[in-house]
Amino acid sequence: MSDSGDAATTRFRVGVALAVVLGLLGVYGVVRADWELGRLVTVGYVNRSLQMATPIALAAIGGLYAEKSGVFNIGLEGFMIIGAITSASVVFALGGTSPTQADIWVAVFTAILASLALTVVFALLLIRYQANQIVAGLAVWFIGLGFGPFFATYVWGSRNSPGLASVDSFAVPYLADLPWVGQILFDQSPLVLLTIGVVLLSWVFLYRTRYGYWIQAAGENPTALDTAGINVNRVRYATVIFSGAMAGAGGAVLFAHAGNFVGTGPTMVDGRGWIAIVAYLFGNYNPLGAAMAAVLFGGLDMLQIQFQTVGIEVPSRLVNLFPYAAVVVVLTVWGKTRMPSSVGEPYEKEE
Repeated sequence: MSDSGDAATTRFRVGVALAVVLGLLGVYGVVRADWELGRLVTVGYVNRSLQMATPIALAAIGGLYAEKSGVFNIGLEGFMIIGAITSASVVFALGGTSPTQADIWVAVFTAILASLALTVVFALLLIRYQANQIVAGLAVWFIGLGFGPFFATYVWGSRNSPGLASVDSFAVPYLADLPWVGQILFDQSPLVLLTIGVVLLSWVFLYRTRYGYWIQAAGENPTALDTAGINVNRVRYATVIFSGAMAGAGGAVLFAHAGNFVGTGPTMVDGRGWIAIVAYLFGNYNPLGAAMAAVLFGGLDMLQIQFQTVGIEVPSRLVNLFPYAAVVVVLTVWGKTRMPSSVGEPYEKEE
């Protein structure tokens, strides 16, 4: 057996072992809690899971677009923090502690623009000045970790904002009255519905338009794309800037659903930018697959609240491990992901 075969077998065995451990932990919670599926999987739980998955899905789509073009944006977490603190501060500036729904929407779009502006600088460093992509991405993360709590302290005198406002759900008349499907799809946060639209459009754009083919070619064979008369670096600029804007949108959506900013610890983003990277790897750089992975991680993240809601007693520390255990299992077992061949390699136009 080849070395690659041995490595794949090892990954599979370790992954199976981790999956078994995770399954046993789940069985432990089931037995201890006299668990019933109908009690756990409720409409409220599905809605909360979708809301939690939305910021992950947005950041994942942005990240996969950048990586498809050959640039690894490891700074998604930092851009999400920037988006969250920007939207929170704009909401407070517009409406104080009693903002309107219009204030929230203005804040979300402002956060996207702020993240986009920051990403322009980031893209220049990576593409024009050929900075190390890992180092630059980590720098963005550290900037976000420092700037978020600092600016929150400047605005509110504390790392955490007061309770502000969350976005209201949107109910479609008649359709919202349908059992289950109506309550999930037609009585839902408009940000979730917009994200579903973004996921579908991003798939169509990437796989059904010539611009999407350019993006894929920029990451797979930039020389061939250049020979065809397409500016490779312009394609990469567009995708990197898009990735930062999407991650900022993810942070803004996270705030809009929570209704307040938390700057303590790893901030309210709490590793979701890193999970977004895992999501698009799990989805094999496909927006639909990345979105489904985001729903998985969002559902696992909401288990603790759901257990408490239905009166199931499971140690909170155990439940908190579920999303991270799932990440480890996914990264270990999933062997079908193939990175674009030119990821991380700067491109210089041949004269």
